[in-house]
Parts: sequence; structure tokens; C-alpha cells
Amino acid sequence: MNGFHHAGLLAIAVLAGACVPQGKYDAALKDAQTAHADAQTAHADAQQRSADLANAQAQIDHLNASIRDLQARAAACDKDLQTAQGSAHDLQAKADGAIAENEQLRKELTRLGKNADALLAEKGSLASALADAKARLEELRRAQAASDARAALFRQLALKFQKMIDAGQLKVVLRNGRMVLQLPDDVLFDSGQTVIKPTGRQALAQVATILRTISDRHFQVAGDTDNVPINTQLFPSNWELSTRRAVEVVNFLVDQGMKPDLLSAAGYGEFDPVATNDAPEGRKRNRRIEISLQPNIDELVSMPTTP
Repeated sequence: MNGFHHAGLLAIAVLAGACVPQGKYDAALKDAQTAHADAQTAHADAQQRSADLANAQAQIDHLNASIRDLQARAAACDKDLQTAQGSAHDLQAKADGAIAENEQLRKELTRLGKNADALLAEKGSLASALADAKARLEELRRAQAASDARAALFRQLALKFQKMIDAGQLKVVLRNGRMVLQLPDDVLFDSGQTVIKPTGRQALAQVATILRTISDRHFQVAGDTDNVPINTQLFPSNWELSTRRAVEVVNFLVDQGMKPDLLSAAGYGEFDPVATNDAPEGRKRNRRIEISLQPNIDELVSMPTTP
């Protein structure tokens, strides 16, 4: 288009030069040149605008591509977010369930702990009761063994003293858990006297012979009277009489070979009766000498009490 326009201007200028004055021709030529320069400038501007437009379109296309990419990424993020929200919901539900289960377990553990404490306490009580029962059983066994031993010894002594028992010279009895030989007063002493009679000496000699066969035993010789009072220069009361008679028997037993460190003497007067003093027969039984076998330490077993 610009070439045609330039040719037109030249043609006009030639024609004009043929029929118009030189001044007008120059003015017309100058106008044509100015128009041509303006046209070139406009063409350059158009090309620049076209280039700018193409560049802008390219930028727009790039932006649109970026927008589409961002939109795709946003959609993917939305999908991931929805998935994450669903997972979070599931996790929250699981967490709530775990919390509830944990609380239930805590309650169960508390209950079990209390039950365990109660069981432990009960176990301790049962263990203590079992230990006490075993201790009582052991004491009962020891008591039974001691009782069996005393019973065996009692039978042995009864057999050894059988002739004297049959002769009425003594009795073998159990008093207050102790084995006791009871010798009647009239066998040993005359009334109010402390000198042992010949019959009494014979009886005590037989007693000493048998008692010497019992090893590791202590013996107590005790004098007893009835309640008839005595008041002499030697014996102001039955205390003195009964004690003196016990000492006389101890001395005689020592003379018969018994160890003095295994013997002791005591006097009870009328205060340890075995029968009533209201009748002559009872008073006769109360006038006696008793030789008690003292229990050994292993026989001193206290019987357990029932709780």
C-alpha cells in the first residue's frame, strides 16, 4: 500500500508540475513527503503495536496456562484436603474411641487394683491365720508329745511302785499337771512328830531306789497337814510342822543316794488339801508327804487358746 501511495504522490506531483506554478508544486510535494513520512511512522507504529500485541498475547497465553496449572493444582489440593478431612474425621473418631476405651480400662484397672489390694490383704490375713494355725498345731503337737511322755513315765512309775501301791504305802497321782507320789502321814510319822518311823524309812528307801533311775528330773518334797492346829515350842503352827517333815524326807533321800541339787523341800500346812477336813477320813488323806516330779522346760508347753 505504501508503494502505491508513493507512486500516486509522484504522479500527482508530475501532473501538478505540468499545469501549476512552481510554488504550488513545491508546497504540494512537501505535503506529499510529509504525508509519506507520517504514513511510514504510522506503519512502524502499527508494526510495533502488532508486535506488542503478539507479545501480550503470548504473555496472556502463558498466564492462561499458568492459571490452568494452578487450577489443576488447586483441584488436586481440594481433593487432597477432602481426603485429609475424611482421614482426620476417621482419626478423630478413632481417637475418641481410644479415649473412651482408655477411660474404661482405667476404671477397670482401678477396680482390679482395689480387688487386688483386697485380695492381697485377704492373702495376708489368710497367711497370718495359717501361720497362727501352724503355730497352734505345733504347740498342740508339743503338748501332745509332752503329755504322751508324762503318761508313759506315769505308767512306768505306776508299774515300778505297784507293790507299794498295793501295800497302801503310797499313791501315784497327777495333780496340777504334775506327777505326784503321795505317802500317807501315818506311814512316815507319828502324830505331831518329825522323826521318820522305821516303816517310813523302808518305804522311802524303796522310793529313792526307783527315783534314782529317773535321770534329769527335779523333785519337790512337800509336807501337808490337816486343819487341826498345832501350837508347841518347836511348831507354833502347821507351817513349821509340814516344812520340818519335808526337810527330814529330803535329807533321808540324799542319804539314800539321790542328788541334793535335784531335791527341794516345801511346807504347805493345811492350805493344800486333797479332801475335806470335815471328816476324819478326809483329814487323814490331807496328812501326807508328796514327792512331785518337776516338769522339764520342754514340757512347759502352754496350751493354745482358741481365737
